[in-house]
Amino acid sequence: MKNLLLYILLTVSFAVSAQEKDKTLPAGNEEYKQNKFVDAEANYRISESKFPKRSTAPYNLGNTIYRQNQVSEAKYAYAKAIKNAKTRPEKHKAFHNLGNVFMKEKDYTQAVEAYKQALRNDPTDDETRYNYAYAKQKLKENPPKNDQNKDKNKDKDKDKDKNKDKNKDQNKDKDKDKDKKDDKGDKDKDKKDGKNDPKKDDKSDNQGEPKPQPGGISKERVQNLLDAVNNEEKKIQDKVNAQKVKGNPKKTEKDW
Repeated sequence: MKNLLLYILLTVSFAVSAQEKDKTLPAGNEEYKQNKFVDAEANYRISESKFPKRSTAPYNLGNTIYRQNQVSEAKYAYAKAIKNAKTRPEKHKAFHNLGNVFMKEKDYTQAVEAYKQALRNDPTDDETRYNYAYAKQKLKENPPKNDQNKDKNKDKDKDKDKNKDKNKDQNKDKDKDKDKKDDKGDKDKDKKDGKNDPKKDDKSDNQGEPKPQPGGISKERVQNLLDAVNNEEKKIQDKVNAQKVKGNPKKTEKDW
C-alpha cells in the first residue's frame, strides 16, 4: 500500500443546466480555479442559501473548505450535498470526498462506509476502489479501541464473578456477628443522635460540566469570509440599483 496518498476528487461541479439561473455559483467556480478559496466560499454559501435544495453549491463548498485545510468542517457540506443529490454521479463524488475527510480524521470505520457508498453509486471508479481498499487496510491495522478491549473485559468479568461468590460466603459470617451487635447499637444511637451525621455535599449539579470550547475556525478566516460575503452582496445591490436607474423615465421641461 502507498503511504497516505488518497485519490481526492476536488474538482468543482458546474451543473446548473435548466435550473433557475444562479450567478454566484459560476462566479465561485471561477474564483476556485484561481485559488481564491475565501471568495469562492462566500459565493458558494450565498448560492446555497438561495437554493437550499440543490447539491452543487454544498459540494463545491465542501471542496473549497477542504482546500483551506478545514477538513472536519468540510464533511458537513458534503453531507448536505449527499442529502440533496438527485443523481448517482453526484452522490458518488460527495461520498468519495466524505471518505477522504474521515481518513484525515483517522476515523477508518466511517471512511470504509463512505467509500462503500461511493462505489455503490459508481462501481467502475478505480480511484474510489483504491481508497476503499486502503481504508480497510488502515482499519485492520488500527481497530477501534472498543474491539481491542472486548477480550480483556470478558476475563475481568469472569474474575469479578468468582470474587462475588467468595464475598458472599464471607458476608454470611459477618452478618451473624452484626446481628448480635445491633441491639447495643440502637441504644447508643438514641444517646448520640445527630452528632455523627455525615456532611451533605455542597457541590451543585452544574459543577464539573465542561465549558464550551471555541470553534476551530480562525478569526482571520471568519473576517475574510464576512468581507467576501458583504462585497458580493454589495455587487448584487449595485446591479439592482443600476437597473432601477435605467428603468426610470427622464423628466423633461415643458416647452410652451
